[in-house]
Amino acid sequence: MTKTLILFDVDGTLTPSRLTVSDNMLTILKQLRQVENFTIGIVGGSDLIKQKEQLGEENLRLFDYVFSENGLYASYMGKLLEKTSIASEMGEDNIKKLVNASMKYMANLDIPVKRGTFIEFRNGMINLCPVGRSCSQEERMESYKYDLEHNIRKNMVTALSEELKDLNLTFSIGGQISIDVFPKGWDKTYCLKFVEDKFDTIHFFGDKTYPGGNDYEIFNDNRVIGHTVTSPEDTISQLCEFLQ
Repeated sequence: MTKTLILFDVDGTLTPSRLTVSDNMLTILKQLRQVENFTIGIVGGSDLIKQKEQLGEENLRLFDYVFSENGLYASYMGKLLEKTSIASEMGEDNIKKLVNASMKYMANLDIPVKRGTFIEFRNGMINLCPVGRSCSQEERMESYKYDLEHNIRKNMVTALSEELKDLNLTFSIGGQISIDVFPKGWDKTYCLKFVEDKFDTIHFFGDKTYPGGNDYEIFNDNRVIGHTVTSPEDTISQLCEFLQ
């Protein structure tokens, strides 16, 4: 019997962006887990705390593998496999260079709303948010719509990628309002080193599979069978077909 791993992005795939998981989604995930040769896991850009907020700490136990921050925090059956820090990888001088350039760029942006927490330092990445992560849900949605029309984040990625090209960084558009920044190779394919030799087939479901999206690299990796979804509801629909 072939051994199959099914990995899921979180935001926009299992849950609406930064919101909580639905009962319908939990039902289909439990059905997947009951299939004898299936193993399931998540790989998201957010840290473990945010994943617990969205999925629920108890529901997180549904997943055999939990990869937070693209797998830089990796666990299997609740036990830590590895934890890697961007601070030790980049060094403080380069982090300051990134932060200073990002702050300068965002300070000069003319967008409808600016709130607080424009830069969030995480264990495995630095998250940049032009509107500010302390915005309300309504402001988040309005900013997302504005970004789709005016390419705020895409233009920011282009500018910072050029200015900081010597730092060998990846700028990845994730979620609705932010950009993840990390060393090249620290995208979601990072998690595959923990599982690539343990399964015959690896599937990945994600919504940001386009170039520049934070699911793009793993979706196109030759070790993975990629599935593009448009919403959690679409994920459920595709999983129902997957189980047939």
